Amino acid sequence: MPVTVEMQHTGDAAPQREVAALVEHVLADRPGKWMVSIVGSKGSDRWEMTIAGPNGFERSYSLEGSAGEHEPRAIAAIVARMLPQR
Repeated sequence: MPVTVEMQHTGDAAPQREVAALVEHVLADRPGKWMVSIVGSKGSDRWEMTIAGPNGFERSYSLEGSAGEHEPRAIAAIVARMLPQR
């Protein structure tokens, strides 16, 4: 089960590594290839996240920093909620 997590324009590398590890854990038991992309904005407090998976699965979500959604555990929880039911 390959998982790719890409983060651009989101700041320090340490939180990026934690986000990648937590998202990989969330997707660990899911079959297929998964891609999570998070792109930050220098002009706002909003990051755009896209999740792509097998069978054409794709979801997008705006992560609001003021709502605590830039925290690694919050991002992992949002990814988990956006996944299809099993």
